[in-house]
Amino acid sequence: MASICHAQQVNVFLGTSGDHGQLSPAVSYPFSTLDIGPQTYPNTHTGYERKAQLFLGFTHGRLEGVGCMGSGGNLLIKPFMGKPDNQLLKKNEAGSPGYYAVSFRNGISCRFTLKGKSGIENYRFPNSKHGFYVDLSHTLMNGFKAEQHSVSKNEISGWVESGTTCRAGTYRVYYALAFDEPVTFRDSTAHTFTILTKSRDVTLRIAFSSVNETYAKAGINSQNFEQIRNATAIAWNRELSRIKVTGDPKEERLFGSLLYRCFHAPFDLIEPDGAYRGSNGKVYHTDGNAYSGWTIWDNYKTTLPLLSIMAPDRYQDIVTSIANLYHFEKKNWATQTEPSNTVRTEHAIVVLLDAYRKGYHVDFAGIRDSLVKETDNLDFSKPDKALESCYDEWAMGQILSILKQDSLGNAYLQKAATWKTYWEKDFKDLSKEDVDDLNARNMYQGTIWQYRWFAPFDQKGLIVECGGESKYLKQLDEFFGKDYYNAANEPDIQVPYMYDFTSQPWKSQNIIRKYARDTVIQYYYDDNYRGVDPTIDRVYNNRPDAFVSSMDDDMGAMSAWYILAAIGLSPACVGYPVYYLHVPLFKSIVIGKLHIVANGKGRYIRSATFNGKNLERNWLTQQEIIKGGILVITAATVPDKQFGTHHQFITAI
Repeated sequence: MASICHAQQVNVFLGTSGDHGQLSPAVSYPFSTLDIGPQTYPNTHTGYERKAQLFLGFTHGRLEGVGCMGSGGNLLIKPFMGKPDNQLLKKNEAGSPGYYAVSFRNGISCRFTLKGKSGIENYRFPNSKHGFYVDLSHTLMNGFKAEQHSVSKNEISGWVESGTTCRAGTYRVYYALAFDEPVTFRDSTAHTFTILTKSRDVTLRIAFSSVNETYAKAGINSQNFEQIRNATAIAWNRELSRIKVTGDPKEERLFGSLLYRCFHAPFDLIEPDGAYRGSNGKVYHTDGNAYSGWTIWDNYKTTLPLLSIMAPDRYQDIVTSIANLYHFEKKNWATQTEPSNTVRTEHAIVVLLDAYRKGYHVDFAGIRDSLVKETDNLDFSKPDKALESCYDEWAMGQILSILKQDSLGNAYLQKAATWKTYWEKDFKDLSKEDVDDLNARNMYQGTIWQYRWFAPFDQKGLIVECGGESKYLKQLDEFFGKDYYNAANEPDIQVPYMYDFTSQPWKSQNIIRKYARDTVIQYYYDDNYRGVDPTIDRVYNNRPDAFVSSMDDDMGAMSAWYILAAIGLSPACVGYPVYYLHVPLFKSIVIGKLHIVANGKGRYIRSATFNGKNLERNWLTQQEIIKGGILVITAATVPDKQFGTHHQFITAI
């Protein structure tokens, strides 16, 4: 029996230093829109830097691991002694899922925990004049828009509007802050004020809501610190035990720390009576949960497929929430009336098709016109956008066929097939000088080499375009052999799987293991060009500079890639309920009703059985995974060049 990955195994400081993940040790609760975290100088995208000594205070709500210099960081609260501008210099700090504590050289100590959308903050002062500086206009780099607040005795409540990630839209957070002890409000300006208190042990309670102040006030948790902390530990243990692994202890701790990052988003907005606010600014009610806070372009290939198999109880409401975006005036990035911080939603149509084929309910008929409208306005202006837009057109064609509108569906499939025209124009010729230049030809965060593999819905057609399987394999060998692969970003994140539908699937088994565990060479970060010295290291490490340079975790997207590699399941193509098999990093994995056992040593599959029968293919379906059973993978140190070459799964238009 595999061991549970308890919250105690999680290193919340993984990825919190430099440009190596853009993560923070902020107190969090699974899928909560509220977190509480330190604001340091200097800081990274999340407002925190592990090596920093100077603290500016503590902020509320952020998106973990995203670009554009971070997002969130509302409601700055700084404890002080003497004067508000006196410095806070770190002495010690500690953290675990749902808990963060820090002490300062001046004697102030702080600790934080939360449950759901309600948190508790405890501040202890030595015997001296002290208080709090509060800045309601504080954000990270996304920009303050407006705020409104009221003060009543020991409570502050109101709302704050800020720019979403990359300032593409606006989100509003309703909040309530309540002190357990008597306080005095002083030195108020438009958005800042000073709070004085005589108590040396001060408890502050905070709650968020997407709906209004009344819900935020009602959300204040009256339990004591330890009660809330214990409830949160139970919640994190429940989520983290969805996948149970047994193997190398160090790798188990890395696994747990990365799995933890897969449960931060999207954010559950629901109030106890089912109320929530949609991205169009209107209030709705539902019997389930309602989610917001999307980074679908970043995580639709990894995090969402992972959640679909390890958290099916949650995933239906996540899918419904994505579908509801089409009722709420969906934008590719964000609206001006978002109920929480968010990033982007491109390829939501592919995610909905994928969910439907995995057995989740999607009301395609109810959003059909909105899906068509979005598809008819896709962007084909750049080489990468053209390929990605064809993917959405393919999904639209598939959905229309599901709705029994075959004629119109075939028209969209024909449009999707024009990916070949764009591919031949920009991606076929590898002799041009710019094929390895990041952002060449106005592409986004990728090279010609990296984007040329993006035809996941027509893998058979891609092989033909490359000149047949022999030339396709030769080009793929060159891509990995010359280290053109960028493990630090999403544009080519699926390419390690792309031997799986050829006569050489054993090469995918090797490459996935390589980028999950081995020391590798990485040339690409930010606007880097290949002449700059590369990073040579593991991609994933259990330390503050966890990821390779300039790698954003993107709300769990890159962590989920490792988790999928570690359990031996890789999504074949989002839009189909199929996962390729590889040798797991652990001897035993339990995910839902599926028990995966890895026998032998090595990175290659010698043979596999599923529920006692020889598996004559290198893939499983979503239905097989959810139904469960025992998958036994026998590993070898040398490739079995026959395994996985029969009954292959390959996509085609």
